[in-house]
Amino acid sequence: MITKWKENPVVRPSDVTPSLDGYRVLGAFNPGATVFNDEILLLLRVAEGCEPREGYIRAPVYEFKEGRSGPAIMEFSVDDPDVRLKDTRGVVYKNKDYLSTASHIRIARSRDGVHFDVDDRPFIYPADETERYGCEDARVTRIDGRYYINFTVISEDSWCTMLAVTDDFKTVTRLGIIFHPENKDVALFPDKVGGKYVALHRPNNSGFGKASIWCAESPDLLHWGNHKCIVRPRDNTWEGIKIGGGAPPIRTPEGWLVIYHGKGETGYALFCLLLDLNDQSRVIKRAQTPLLTPTEKYEKEGFFGNVVFSNGIVEKDGKLFVYYGAADETSCVAITDVESLLAGF
Repeated sequence: MITKWKENPVVRPSDVTPSLDGYRVLGAFNPGATVFNDEILLLLRVAEGCEPREGYIRAPVYEFKEGRSGPAIMEFSVDDPDVRLKDTRGVVYKNKDYLSTASHIRIARSRDGVHFDVDDRPFIYPADETERYGCEDARVTRIDGRYYINFTVISEDSWCTMLAVTDDFKTVTRLGIIFHPENKDVALFPDKVGGKYVALHRPNNSGFGKASIWCAESPDLLHWGNHKCIVRPRDNTWEGIKIGGGAPPIRTPEGWLVIYHGKGETGYALFCLLLDLNDQSRVIKRAQTPLLTPTEKYEKEGFFGNVVFSNGIVEKDGKLFVYYGAADETSCVAITDVESLLAGF
């Protein structure tokens, strides 16, 4: 049904130039994907930490001054009594959190979909306090000839979803936060349904249930309402903890084809879902078995092992190129087609 590219990963951390001297790239993963000017573009999540320095704890930060922002390094002496190691993800200094990594969005370019060159500089990076801890997991949807990019932003106010737009992948305009904390895994549909823009999203659930896939609709891509929970985790080894949407849905004759991710006790996997073309809240079919699971060394071992996570799909020459992050470290691709996925329900 789907074949992993024999030369995976297609992008590794070593392929990416650090955005600052003293930084090191720890991950280049979870890419959004689109076609622009006959090129396949990946919008990589690039996670960077700091080169170690003996006697110090170092953290990547972004500084915001006079309407401009840029990367920097915070250093704390290991003997400083105000320093407290929180866990492997960061440090607390004078009751303020600093993370061990910070993420931005970087573009990788390809003519054939499997061999990529990565831009030297970031495309989207933290611009103000709402993005202080990073920009992550971009998804790209072409709507009415423009390219809308939604991505997760992290700050002291937790995480939420930002929307931006570009026409040339050189400049980008932020339109604002479209789903408030704590909500991510947003996938915009490429076409309106019932005269309205629609999206999948995944609010956090700290109450009685588990994080699930919701849908919403909007008149303008900025104001969202009519929220409905449409798919919940199932009691199996790949979905038992939570689920979330993936890449923007694909229109097929049978319905909207969605590849979503599940997290269970064995890690992350990908599944297929089919939604009604005229009512995105109605589930037509849901696959019983995973489409993709971690089986290869580069998926099972890495920054966070046993993970496959997709938020970018491209149609090329009758095939679907499913781009995915592996082990929160590298970017990979698996190739299939719409007919095979529809036949797999």
